[in-house]
Amino acid sequence: GMPDIQGQSERLDDVLVAWAQGAEGPRTIALTILALAEAAAALGHQLEVAPLTGGLDETLDTNASGDTQKLIDVEAHRLVLASLEQAPVAAMASEENDHAIPLTAGAPLVVAVDPLDGSGNLAINGPLGMIFSILPSTGGAPDDEFLRPGSEQVAAGFFLYGPATLLVLSTGSGTDVYTLRRDDEVFVRSRCGIHVPQGTPAYALNASNARHWTSEFRTYVADLQAGAEGLRGQDFTMRWYGALVIEALRILYGGGIYLYPADLRPAYRAGRLRLVYEAQPIAFLMEQAAGAATDG
Repeated sequence: GMPDIQGQSERLDDVLVAWAQGAEGPRTIALTILALAEAAAALGHQLEVAPLTGGLDETLDTNASGDTQKLIDVEAHRLVLASLEQAPVAAMASEENDHAIPLTAGAPLVVAVDPLDGSGNLAINGPLGMIFSILPSTGGAPDDEFLRPGSEQVAAGFFLYGPATLLVLSTGSGTDVYTLRRDDEVFVRSRCGIHVPQGTPAYALNASNARHWTSEFRTYVADLQAGAEGLRGQDFTMRWYGALVIEALRILYGGGIYLYPADLRPAYRAGRLRLVYEAQPIAFLMEQAAGAATDG
């Protein structure tokens, strides 16, 4: 995984070419991932200067899934759409749009994307990212293309904008991490074949929702909080970053569990994560890293 002294680091495009081995199916997946990487690099630049240019954090409206929409969310959506228009993609589903958007008719793939996960962190220079899921096209109506089991994904990943811009990616044979090298705008593989560490004591959840939780979930959390004195016989530590991408990366590197449970409020009866462009891609990455994901 790590580059050697001569700087023979593994570029994303080279890794994808070697993986595709000239086969048409994988080649189209590779082109789509590279298109998303281009959009992510461009967006990363905008985020870096957002405090100077101002306005990006401005609130516009409520988006399709009831979250507050900011100017930067719309800009992220626009960048992803522009890049996927150049890729072998038949339709795109985005958190920022009520319906799937038809792109190249007859193209072999469709992409579901959360263009900016955790945009609430922008104002405090906190971590945020983009999540994507790639599926083979069924040739059906754009909206129907995305109402499918996560097991049909052929690739998934997320970009994370923090001190470094990272890409966490799986094409179905393990989960790797790439880092954006700013001097030449190239993503370089920095970790290969991640295995989620087992038995680590960190958990992540939004504790302010406790009063809405089911009794079963409350009991589970109470056991964690009781620590070494409780029936788990171990002290636990809690994290909550307010962005799924950073929670996912923390688990890939350090283990633990992230929880966004269903609760008793009508809008949260099925939890709060979106199945198509949040839960399914992150589940794919976790399973590919010897971790697990469940709807409870």
